[in-house]
Formats: sequence, C-alpha cells, structure tokens
Amino acid sequence: MLCGRSLSRDDVQQLSPSTCRHLVDCDLEEADLSRLDLSGWHFERCNLRDANLSGANLDGVVWHGCRGAFANFTGATLAESSFRASDFNNANFRRTKLYAARFSGCKLTGADFTDASAMEIGIEETLLINARLPGFSFRNDRLRKVDFSQADLRKCDFRQVVFEECSLRDASMAGSRFDGADLRGADIGGLRLVDASLFRGATISRAQAGELLGELGLKVR
Repeated sequence: MLCGRSLSRDDVQQLSPSTCRHLVDCDLEEADLSRLDLSGWHFERCNLRDANLSGANLDGVVWHGCRGAFANFTGATLAESSFRASDFNNANFRRTKLYAARFSGCKLTGADFTDASAMEIGIEETLLINARLPGFSFRNDRLRKVDFSQADLRKCDFRQVVFEECSLRDASMAGSRFDGADLRGADIGGLRLVDASLFRGATISRAQAGELLGELGLKVR
C-alpha cells in the first residue's frame, strides 16, 4: 500500500505490481497513465482529475472514494471494475469495455459513454444527469436510484429492466426499447403522449398513465 504521494507516469511504472497495487490518498491529477496495465489495482480516495487513462488495461480495478472529473478512459478495458462512492463527472468513457462493471454511489454527471460496450453492468445510487449513453445496453438489469435526467439515451436497450426510484425526466430516448421493462419506479416526467409509443410492452403505473393523459387535458379518475 502506498499513501499520500503525488505520482507521475514514471512513478507508477516503477511501482512493483506484486507489492504495491493499492494507492490511498494519492494525487494523480493530469497524470498520463495511458496504455498502462493496471489490472487489479485499488485506488482509494485518490485524485485523478484530468488523468489520461486512455487505452489502459483497468480490468478488475477498484475505485473507492476517488475524484476524477474530466478523466479520459477512452478505449480502456474496465471489465469487472468497481466504482464506489466516486466522482467522475464529465469523464470520457468513449469506446470503453465495461463487461460486468459496477457503479455504486457515484457521480457521473455529464460523462460520455458513447460507443462503450456493456454487458451485465450494475448501476445503483448514481447520478447520470446530462450523461451521454446512446446505444447503451441495460438489458435485464435492475437499476436502483439512478438519475438519468436530461441524459442522451437514444437507441438504448432497456428491455426487461426493472427501475427502482429512478428518473428519466426530460431524457432523450428516441429509438430506445423498453419491451418487458417495469417503469413503475421511474419518474417519466416531461414525456409527451406522442412519445409514449417508446414504452410499448412495458409496465407503467396508473399515476404515470394519468400524467401522460394529462398532456391531452384529460383527467383519470
């Protein structure tokens, strides 16, 4: 374990992966860690703001209590990685591989997941406000306390997804699929009745149906 150090690319490369793969309270702001093999490392309460992790092997990495606004993960592999109670707002996750990755208690406001590959991903208690996730697959997931307000969710796959205390308010969802989804635990405010066809095959509550009909000035009793 290494604590309280400011680290550059050279510093990280000189660390022995067999003896020091756990960094605590370390400063890696603007560090160039691109294309490095950091698989299995553990970053705890580290500063990764503006760090460059593009093309890196980050499989199985744990990020716990980290701050990584505007970090660049473009093209990185993040299979089975775990993001816990971390702030990666406006981070770039374009073309990342996120198989079985987990996000819990995180802030991903404005993050860009365009062209990311995701299967069996887990997300809970996470802010994705204004995030970009076009074409993202959440199929068969259970999403709990996830805020997608104003996010770009065009052509996403939400088939068989269960929403619990989530928000889709004012999100862009053109072309998305919700077959078999349970939307009763989602805020779908801002959706117009003309967009309701998106939810064909999904389950909504009476209250949600009333909101949609209210757009036409009708009252449900």
